[in-house]
Amino acid sequence: MVSEAPPFWWTKADWRAWGLSPFSFIYGRIAGRRMARARRASVPVPVICVGNFTVGGAGKTPTAIALARAAKQKGLKPGFLSRGYGGSIDVTTVVDPDHHRAEAVGDEALLLCRETLTVISRTRADGARKLVQEGADLIIMDDGFQSARLALDFALVVIDTVRGIGNGHLVPGGPVRAPIAEQMRQLSAILKVGDGVAADRLVRQAARAGKQVYVASLKPRETNEIAGSALLAFAGIADPEKFYRTVQQLGGLIMVRRAFPDHHHFSEDEISDLLDDAAKDDLMLVTTAKDAVRLTGHHGRTEELASKVRVVEVDMVFDDPQAPGKIIQTAIANYRQRRLRDNGREKG
Repeated sequence: MVSEAPPFWWTKADWRAWGLSPFSFIYGRIAGRRMARARRASVPVPVICVGNFTVGGAGKTPTAIALARAAKQKGLKPGFLSRGYGGSIDVTTVVDPDHHRAEAVGDEALLLCRETLTVISRTRADGARKLVQEGADLIIMDDGFQSARLALDFALVVIDTVRGIGNGHLVPGGPVRAPIAEQMRQLSAILKVGDGVAADRLVRQAARAGKQVYVASLKPRETNEIAGSALLAFAGIADPEKFYRTVQQLGGLIMVRRAFPDHHHFSEDEISDLLDDAAKDDLMLVTTAKDAVRLTGHHGRTEELASKVRVVEVDMVFDDPQAPGKIIQTAIANYRQRRLRDNGREKG
């Protein structure tokens, strides 16, 4: 899977997208067939998958966290399942925030483990079984909708309403991970994030297919430090512009912007440049929570940057406050039906 989305993916399809269309066609046939024919392992707890249609961020991790918080309010013990993208550990591992660094387990896993039990695994079925062993009674997958070989009880696909699905082409000509028709067939509901219009066509398509559509927005946590301050804002996420808009929403005055690749591990030179440039112009440093966790557990100038930077935390807020609870209840009901079917097959 391509991890970095080239800029032309997010604009109207041009000669590059059309030139790559034969490869996109082949990729789509393979991805669609794998989704349709996948043999999925079953685990004895409900499984919710939070995914998206495309390569690149749409708000999966904040959505997964919102669901975990709702699950805990219901007295459940949720566990996050992550592939640990960007990390070096290739064995199934329970993430320990006091021991692991982003280089080992990935930045998203470090964010998730601040909320509840988190396991990373290159094989999601193994990771799910480990979560069950650790006492989880609900599994929330962060990503993996198209590729997971795990039986899902609810698949919530998140779509950003500003970027939508970009040029609409499949990888490598565009950001779409698998044929939309197959993704639409297998998803349980769509979560529309923001108030843009780029997702409208897909939302109408989902509604015609009888799929539930939820609406939410990313809300920054209020901070008095940023409002009115001159800032150097940096981000190594899939959509840095989204972060810059959030900072401006908080009243920050962005004087310098620095964008890095998604999941980027900062070099010593990059860290020195950020610190020196901010000091030279008396700018406050601000970044995302995902970037901040990649700075933890280090020494020297990295530790200095971690201590000086202000972190903009965001939460996924559903328009219907009851929506996360409804999703969990539906997943539990679907799980019970799945267990009945599994037991029926075993008896047969």
